[in-house]
Amino acid sequence: MTADDSFGRLDDDDYPAYTMGRAAEMLGTTQTFLRAIGEARLITPLRSAGGHRSYSRYQLRIAARARELADQGTPVEAACRIVILEDQLQEAQRVNAEYRRDAGSAGPAAAASVA
Repeated sequence: MTADDSFGRLDDDDYPAYTMGRAAEMLGTTQTFLRAIGEARLITPLRSAGGHRSYSRYQLRIAARARELADQGTPVEAACRIVILEDQLQEAQRVNAEYRRDAGSAGPAAAASVA
């Protein structure tokens, strides 16, 4: 691995760079909370050969949203389900916007053939 490869990972939201302890510290929560949202299948940390969990920045953002809901009194399993649904809605809206953009740039004839 070259230095360029290593530096490229600094910008990778999916690179599992944070240990469980560091992730819990960054989120201001406990390792137990991280295990609970893992068991609820909200996030799946990468596991080392020794079984240690590592988290990406994307996973930490998802965990932070679940923690926010849990701090407001939402049970952890329900918070995880809400976050999953929010993520699915955001993705559907992105796909919808992309479809509309593509349909609009194709012109009226292409849009009419789609309908």
